[in-house]
Formats: sequence, C-alpha cells, structure tokens
Amino acid sequence: MDVRLAAYAVSVESGRVLLAHAVKPDGERVWTLPGGRVEDGEDPFDTVIREVAEETGLDAVVERLLGVDSRVIPAAERRSPGRPALQNVGIFYQVRTTGGRLRPEPNGDTAESVWTPLSDVPRLVRSSLLDIGLALARTAPPTGHVAPVPVGGLIRH
Repeated sequence: MDVRLAAYAVSVESGRVLLAHAVKPDGERVWTLPGGRVEDGEDPFDTVIREVAEETGLDAVVERLLGVDSRVIPAAERRSPGRPALQNVGIFYQVRTTGGRLRPEPNGDTAESVWTPLSDVPRLVRSSLLDIGLALARTAPPTGHVAPVPVGGLIRH
C-alpha cells in the first residue's frame, strides 16, 4: 500500500471558502482545498502555508489545527493503473489569508483558485477532502475526526 501524508487549508471568510481547481492526470478537473503532500522532513504546519502560496498566490497564517482524516483509496479506484491501494492521511488546518493575489499555480496542477460561496459547494464536482475540511471547520469536533465522506456522484477521491 502507498501512503501519502498531506496538509490542507480551510479558509472561510464572509461566507466563502477558498478553493483550488485541480487538474488530475487524466484531465478531469475537481474543486478541492489548497494543500498537498508533505515533503521529506517538512513540518505539515509549514506545508499548508507553502501550498496555499504555491496554488493560490495568497499568503496565509495558520489559526488552528482542525483535525486529521485517513482514508484508503482501493487500487481499482486509483487514477494510475497498476498502483496499489493508497492511504491518504490529511492534516487539516484553519487558515486566514493575509495578502497576495489570486492566480493559477505556475507550472502546477491548479488551474485556478477562487473564493466560492459555501452555498455553491454541494453543486460542485469536488474532492471528498473538501467536504471533510468543511465538516471539521463547521463542527470543530474535540476528537479532530469526522465520519468518512462517501465517494460518488459529484464527490471524487
């Protein structure tokens, strides 16, 4: 099994959430939270700040740890044929933007970043990570854990 450790930013301001429009290797586009893989030796706290800057062009500060999500993507559902199952361990942080300007990620997988009304999220083709992050931000569970989000319909791995 492959394992991926990642950090994600949940930034909600004035009823809007900061989203990144990710382009998957097969060309599919899904809305997700800014964030990504923790580099070797990198602190996830630093990862989330770096990823917000890289993917959106915005500067951010971490306000609090929201929680951790662990999910297994079966081998048959991975986008790369022949790969084993993937365990994605996501660390979610509440962040506040402090400056910068929205822009696409230069030479990256993020086609655009936008502030989206929270009421529009249910109608988006999106990563399950987006639903997990919003649930953590909305409920602030003392355990830092929320129920898994089923994948299907508009919700992708």
